[in-house]
Amino acid sequence: MAPRALFASTPGPSLLVSYRRLFAAPGAAAFTLAGLLGRLALSMTGVSLVVLIAERRGSYGLAGTVAAAGLATGAIGMPLIGRLVDRHGQARVAVPAALYNAVPLFGLVLCVRLGAPDWTLYACWAACAAAPNLGGMARARWAHLHHDDPAARHVANSLEQALDELCFMAGPVLGMLLCTTVAPEAGLLTAGTLGTTGTLLFAAQKRTEPPLAGHPTARRGGADPAVLRHGSPLRTPGLRVLVLTFLATGAVFGSTEITTVAYADALGHKPVAGGLLALVAAGSCVAGLLFGLLAPRSAPGVRFLRGIATMAALLLLPLAAGLGGAGFGLLGLALFAAGTGTAPTMVTGMTLVQELLPQRQLNEGMAVAVSGIVIGISAGAAIAGTVAEHAPPGTGYALPAGAAGLALLIALAGRRHLAPGGRPGAGSAVAAGSGAGPRAAENSERTVSTAR
Repeated sequence: MAPRALFASTPGPSLLVSYRRLFAAPGAAAFTLAGLLGRLALSMTGVSLVVLIAERRGSYGLAGTVAAAGLATGAIGMPLIGRLVDRHGQARVAVPAALYNAVPLFGLVLCVRLGAPDWTLYACWAACAAAPNLGGMARARWAHLHHDDPAARHVANSLEQALDELCFMAGPVLGMLLCTTVAPEAGLLTAGTLGTTGTLLFAAQKRTEPPLAGHPTARRGGADPAVLRHGSPLRTPGLRVLVLTFLATGAVFGSTEITTVAYADALGHKPVAGGLLALVAAGSCVAGLLFGLLAPRSAPGVRFLRGIATMAALLLLPLAAGLGGAGFGLLGLALFAAGTGTAPTMVTGMTLVQELLPQRQLNEGMAVAVSGIVIGISAGAAIAGTVAEHAPPGTGYALPAGAAGLALLIALAGRRHLAPGGRPGAGSAVAAGSGAGPRAAENSERTVSTAR
């Protein structure tokens, strides 16, 4: 069932019934709540890390580059963890990965506290690259539980997206609150504890774990040779355009986070930064919900260009507020408005990835898109940290505005490659249904979560 048809034609009470029906499956509530703990931890780590290093070491530049190191290794580690999950199962991979990941995280807190050399911070945070993607694994469980019910799968995916937005509105606020009212280390310590606990509880829910029998590559113990023969999905020109565009879009996310924390600190109210970042997520949430209600009236490539242009225009609002020395109220409104431009762009971008690639390359192509966004986030965070140290407050908001402008130029230059019409197999991943559903949902959720 199409999302538009569900939302446009189903009244509110029926939606409530649908959500209740989801949790009627044995174990559904348990893995959802456990996964929510881990996802909340993920949304806390970025702000908590920046505040900890900036407070204890007095350098936003160091904080930004350490965060960038972790994001860069995460861009490599997350797809590898996902491949292991496909081969060996969720519990067998998630438990050792969570236990391992807790070691360098808590090690970083000790290194900061004890005044260890800066290189130890980079080493510890770069080693935190094995965090299991609980959101993706949760969507795979819903797809397994409702493999013969497309309407229920759609409701489940809607629920997971709502939980993502909830985490990325509450997580930065909670992290900032802990760091500023308890201790600078409190945010990261809490995130590590929640993440490890949530993952272990999630893995313990064995009755809802998808069986390996559903994945033929797992039975053979390796990748499908038919897929390997077709080479990298980057041979598709349209995907190259999208990856470069996602690099610039990732820089928007990374630079906005660092700049907002630094701006709030410069005004003497650092705890407010968490609320400001939550407003960006709230704007994206509202825009995403409204965007889903609209009937597409143009090709995805055209909608993608319009989305990027809108995002670039809206990002001029926080730049104007920052350069004008606006208070937190006006800046919050500007950031909320800027956030409304990101969700439609990302949703349409992921639709294009699905339509440009055949089903046999969809998962790899989505992973490449994720890596582009994460690398962009790391670059944006590193540059924004340096700008925050050497420029007046608010100047850093020129970075997300400039990155969005660059994304628009890239998309315009490659717009002729963003039309999948006429290519054999185009859109097959979307039409194939259950064959691509679980892993496509896993990778698209990973894109949204990591980009935050």
